[in-house]
Amino acid sequence: MNAYEKALLHEVAELDALPVGAYNIRANGASAARNTTAHIDIVTKTDKPGIDILIKPGTVNESVHIPVIISESGLKENVYNDFYIGENCDVTIIAGCGIHNCGSGDSQHDGIHSFYVGENSKVRYVEKHYGEGEGRGKRLMNPTTVVHLGKNAHMEMETTQIAGIDDTLRKTTADLAEGSSLVVHDKIMTTGDQHAVAEFNADLNGEGSSCNIISRSVAKESSKQEYISRINGNAPCSGHTECDAIIMDQGCVLASPQLTANHVDASLIHEAAIGKIAGEQLMKLMTLGLNEKEAEEQIINGFLK
Repeated sequence: MNAYEKALLHEVAELDALPVGAYNIRANGASAARNTTAHIDIVTKTDKPGIDILIKPGTVNESVHIPVIISESGLKENVYNDFYIGENCDVTIIAGCGIHNCGSGDSQHDGIHSFYVGENSKVRYVEKHYGEGEGRGKRLMNPTTVVHLGKNAHMEMETTQIAGIDDTLRKTTADLAEGSSLVVHDKIMTTGDQHAVAEFNADLNGEGSSCNIISRSVAKESSKQEYISRINGNAPCSGHTECDAIIMDQGCVLASPQLTANHVDASLIHEAAIGKIAGEQLMKLMTLGLNEKEAEEQIINGFLK
């Protein structure tokens, strides 16, 4: 890997060397490195680009890294990764994509990740998107995440897009069985004329299932964001969706939380708040010696933490 690719790998997966455990590193449309373990197998798909990740029942305290990096201007790809997690597992999956584009062609990665989580299993999924480069070509990402949770399964998602992505459509859909739960922490910041759309759709189909979607976003300069969440309570269940956004300069944020209760014992809540940084927050930090820009950065970093 060249210096740009190593820097991207650090940004999206915090890797400075090959990780311990199972991994598949994809670079410029091809597999660059792969490792499997006794409990986790990674198999290349034969019908379309992507891999199948097979995690055996009872696998605990293991991780899978599947980062993607693109440094070739003009490269566009669709990648399909399917995760089959057996029963009684407890695993961490680190994904993410980084694009370095110094050319004139648009570089684009569309990753479609599907999770089949077995009964009583726990999954922590971390996905970070990052872009950089001084070229005229755009950096585009359109991730799709599909989650199927079995009985009493739990999944926690941490999704982050902080810098460098010109346009993105981020879709997450989930269906939850009896006793299962899904927690989503989503963070995004846009600048310039960037545009970002985030869509969440969750069907709470099983008794005792629950879903909690929390979004934090910052729209700077003339960037635009759209946040759409839909929770459908189809059984005795609980659901919560929350969107907090800071707008700066000429930024624009549209928040559309939607709830549908199809069962009398479905308990659903939505919250949305959009506003600028409070003046008293800035003043307090400036009295401690920070200038206005430094104070704004401190507030934003704390908000997106």
